Amino acid sequence: MKIYIAGKVTGLEKPDIFKKFYDSGNLLKKAEHLVMSPAVLALNEGFEHSDYMHICYAMIDVCDAVYMQKDWQQSKGARMERQYAKDWKKQIFYEDESTRED
Repeated sequence: MKIYIAGKVTGLEKPDIFKKFYDSGNLLKKAEHLVMSPAVLALNEGFEHSDYMHICYAMIDVCDAVYMQKDWQQSKGARMERQYAKDWKKQIFYEDESTRED
């Protein structure tokens, strides 16, 4: 399965962004999934939030599911990604089931 990782990026230092998305990606890869991560966008500074979201939506489009990291509720972008995934009937998985909002 192809899975997009959604979580907080804004306000975090680059090493923290890369580590948390890398850790989630490794977990999913060990379960034999293909992973798409927005962490690569952290390398490209200076774009508007809407520009990043346009790219993230394209990533979600090519995936079967979205994996919500435990901090997703603290992120405007991750909340938007979750809604987009729901609208397009993607499967949604949660790192922390207590953050599920169905």
